[in-house]
Amino acid sequence: MPFAIRVYETGGPEKMIWEKVDDLKEPGPREVIVRNQAIGVNFVDVYYRNGFYSTALPMIPGAEGAGTVELIGSEVTEFSPGDRVAYAEGLGSYSEFIVRPAQRLVRLPQSIDNHTAAAILLKGMTAEYLIQRTYRVKKGDFILVHAAAGGVGQILCQWASHLGATVIGTVGSDEKVKIAFKSKCDHVILLKKESISTRVRDLTHGQGVSVVYDGIGKDTFTDSLDSLAPRGLMVSYGNASGAVPPFQIGGLLERGSLYLTRPSLVTYIAKREELENSARELFKVVEQGVVKVSINQTYPLREAAQAHRDLEARRTTGSTLLLPGKE
Repeated sequence: MPFAIRVYETGGPEKMIWEKVDDLKEPGPREVIVRNQAIGVNFVDVYYRNGFYSTALPMIPGAEGAGTVELIGSEVTEFSPGDRVAYAEGLGSYSEFIVRPAQRLVRLPQSIDNHTAAAILLKGMTAEYLIQRTYRVKKGDFILVHAAAGGVGQILCQWASHLGATVIGTVGSDEKVKIAFKSKCDHVILLKKESISTRVRDLTHGQGVSVVYDGIGKDTFTDSLDSLAPRGLMVSYGNASGAVPPFQIGGLLERGSLYLTRPSLVTYIAKREELENSARELFKVVEQGVVKVSINQTYPLREAAQAHRDLEARRTTGSTLLLPGKE
């Protein structure tokens, strides 16, 4: 009988229970059962666990994973048992097996192993839509990336640098400064020791940046706005420090006719074509060596609660994986 992490009530990491789940059932006509071999840990998992994002309970958290096809539904023609696949949306990945719609899986190329796929698919497709579709980063842009040593941040910085942007990153500790520079940041700002907006203005000769990618939320929101050039774009894509408080829209006018967006990956890969294209673009830059993947923490699946503690305490860098079967 397979095991999974289940949450019966929202709260802290201690609410995550390791337990047996129902025996595998036959997949639906257009469904696939995947045997997870690696599971990605992301801040969105914390939001569902602590109740910031609502969902029906009990639930199995987790949106990202990679593994092999175990069983296919009667109408599935694009996959066969044994195929290597990955996914990056919904819930249920903190489990030894998961049932997924065939249309929401991506096939893994030979060059991308299961651990790499689980470490990059959600974060990497997030980076893809942020720098190619929310704002198309181009040569000569100055951009600001918060949490530059984190999973999304490292990919964003490497990819944007390849596109010719000057990348300013922020980090929360001295240890993460080196990681940010290794991830192709041109400049690194250490939070709590420097004023973000003052340093950005210094680095951009008073002009400000074209775009800010802010996954931190409450703690950095105002400084992010103050770092933008006139008609710049504020991309608030996460809330690691908490939700952004109510904001007067006139603040965008006062700072120079700014734009503000709150995007999500789900919207940007809603169509099958968008999902496939985003994954293809990501795999291409990984295969070319443009984006190097850092899997800096792994935990047995049963120790998912500890992974969440470390993630929320900002003790992690790069990507974090849960590994079924690892003791």
